[in-house]
Amino acid sequence: MALNAMEKTFLKTQPFGRQEKNLSEMYQVLSPEGEVIEPIEEKIDEALMLKMYESMLLVRAFDRKSVNLQRQGRMGTYAPFEGQEASQVGSALALSPKDWLFPTYRDHAAAIIHGQDMFRVFLYWMGHVEGSLCPEGKRMMPACVPIATQMVHAVGTAWASKLKGEQDASIAYFGDGATSEGDFHEALNFAGVYKTPTIFFCQNNGYAISVPFEKQSASRTISQRAAAYDIKGVRVDGNDIFAVWLTVREAIERGLRGEGPTLIEAITFRYGAHTTADDPKKYRDQEDTSKFWRDNYDPISRLKKFLEKKGLWSEEQEERALQQINERIDAHLQKAESYPKADPLDMFNHVYAQMPWHIKEQQEELKQTLRKDVKKG
Repeated sequence: MALNAMEKTFLKTQPFGRQEKNLSEMYQVLSPEGEVIEPIEEKIDEALMLKMYESMLLVRAFDRKSVNLQRQGRMGTYAPFEGQEASQVGSALALSPKDWLFPTYRDHAAAIIHGQDMFRVFLYWMGHVEGSLCPEGKRMMPACVPIATQMVHAVGTAWASKLKGEQDASIAYFGDGATSEGDFHEALNFAGVYKTPTIFFCQNNGYAISVPFEKQSASRTISQRAAAYDIKGVRVDGNDIFAVWLTVREAIERGLRGEGPTLIEAITFRYGAHTTADDPKKYRDQEDTSKFWRDNYDPISRLKKFLEKKGLWSEEQEERALQQINERIDAHLQKAESYPKADPLDMFNHVYAQMPWHIKEQQEELKQTLRKDVKKG
């Protein structure tokens, strides 16, 4: 990916800091102008291209709806992902229905594409325990809030599948901040030793909340860390859905051939805050940076340009698709909002087989507080 002088100057002061000189090293198939860099005719057919685009439209509309719901007080704190659609949709579409998916608290786009019901994602952010239930016939874990812990679990499921002789892979999603956790290194080491079919999918957004990548690590890239564990490492343009899909497919095929795990570093950028409870203005120029990435590297606009040039998409199709998407999202929202209000006491359930005394005290204290609130109401 060739960078012009303006882009290089801009990126030097932005999230990727010293990484800007390495952006051209990313694997890329579809340029920001919507031009194909390498042949894909026998790899990605037109039906899949359209599915990719419509899926990204769906999850972006879902994300924007969720942010609005939080602002209206109809949902709790929410972790937006707008700008990262190609990374999540492209990787999830590359999975088979039997593959295991381990999402973080931000990977609901990947979860939806892999089969999670949108109403359950709404329920999750509304505080319902039912929001973490996996659909029948799917292999998907609940959103993981502790940083990097799901990576070790993904290695375990992949190893179990391998021992059983199954042809199933596992993918663990995480951000650049997770690579500073011990679980990251333990997972890569274990997966490398046992050659498990695990895909470690890092969405490098340049910041772990308020800490830029260059202050987390002296490594030029995240993908280069694969060498320490003698596993495959790939750096991909995370806003290029073709490149993401092809990279993940290849990683899965390698893993199922017994060639071990793959660490994928997808370079992308999230337009919004870390969560709706965060104020990025306190530590970076989020507005200008987001505008630059949206104007130049937006994953949806990139694919749309390509489809329009091939005569596969039009504004009329866009209008119809968006109308259907919004109707679908509203139906799921109505279902979620019809649920009884979440019970705060649910937080004490399903944690301990025998609840410790100090947790019982906390539970009783909350019960008393809730009773007082009801009387005041």
